[in-house]
Amino acid sequence: MAEFSIGVGPQFEGETVRKNAFQVELGGGTTKRFELVTLKEMDAIENEKIEIIGLDINEMEEGSTHPFALLIDVAGEELEKDMEPVIERRIHMYSNYMEGVWHMGSRDDIWLRIHKDSYNQGFNSFKEFGAILITLFTAEMYMIEKIAITFVTDPKKVEELLPKAREIYRARDERVRGMKDEEVDDFYGCIMCQSFAPQHVCVITPERQSICGCISWLDGKAAFKMDPEGPNFRIDKGECLDPVLGLYTGVNAAVAEKSMGASTEFYLYSAFDKPHTGCGCFQCVLFYIPEVDGFGVVHREYQGTTPTGETFSSLAGEVSGGRQIEGMIGIGVSYLRSPKFMLADGGHKRLMWMPKELKERVQEDFPEGIADKIATEEDAASVEALEEFLNNVGHPWLAG
Repeated sequence: MAEFSIGVGPQFEGETVRKNAFQVELGGGTTKRFELVTLKEMDAIENEKIEIIGLDINEMEEGSTHPFALLIDVAGEELEKDMEPVIERRIHMYSNYMEGVWHMGSRDDIWLRIHKDSYNQGFNSFKEFGAILITLFTAEMYMIEKIAITFVTDPKKVEELLPKAREIYRARDERVRGMKDEEVDDFYGCIMCQSFAPQHVCVITPERQSICGCISWLDGKAAFKMDPEGPNFRIDKGECLDPVLGLYTGVNAAVAEKSMGASTEFYLYSAFDKPHTGCGCFQCVLFYIPEVDGFGVVHREYQGTTPTGETFSSLAGEVSGGRQIEGMIGIGVSYLRSPKFMLADGGHKRLMWMPKELKERVQEDFPEGIADKIATEEDAASVEALEEFLNNVGHPWLAG
């Protein structure tokens, strides 16, 4: 491997960069941000080109936060369009291979920090950041024959490019729409985030995307084909013991093995008893509100508090780390659109609160008559106000 100013390798995975220790922060909940991998024709890429649009790291003030986009173009005779999100998810792993670099999230929900110590060692330009990524991608993913990387920190340019990226994410998700868990013999799993959450195992089905929102069932299949020894693996789903809970013998066996016995059962469609674990990259947190016997859900971008007085960050801290926390799970945004959403717990009929912005993104896929019954921050800022709203609108769960 080439000489770099910082150490590079899996030994640095799991490092965190605290608020008072970062030189610069890229993305996060207060800014526009995204990462995107695009497959292109061979002659459309200038191999190993690294471009910076906006401020470079050494031009940013210490302790500052910036909008951020990371664009990677790849080409290769053996690459397929379905492999784009697979390659894209590796950004998370390879960024965390860098000493003093912390990466969280995926798609349009990414967050990076660069430690002051790494900056002072000489890691002060996106040119080196890109060179490390290129080295890792080409060394570990042989199918990539050409690669070019663009870092964007110019706020106007990030905002201009973001809608197109979201169209691409949506189109990827649409490919798996209509597929049913019952129609396939295999599910897929992911353990990429075990560097942060050693006991966490993500189970991906046609109707339950990865909790980071980046890997669909088709993407998991492509990832396993591309790298059978990598973090994505095939799960023989085995016998279905309970189709409502989403309880499968093969899933339980895989979870027990990959979590080293920390979890032995997953209910894929329930937040109670044996819920799916969380890492830290999940897009949303679903949480039980006992006073109304229903669920709230909050996404990473939301900066306010829930009716229970908690923020996304405080809830995320409770549910992350690979633990099974009854009544609380991390989920991807796409799972809110799934017919299997909390199937064992009442499904969409048990949703009672969510931020307005998130609700507007997903409500078209809710069963008829549900969306208007779900409160937002404009309707209820406390549990008491939530109870009043739900009673006034005749929420279907309370009505029985």
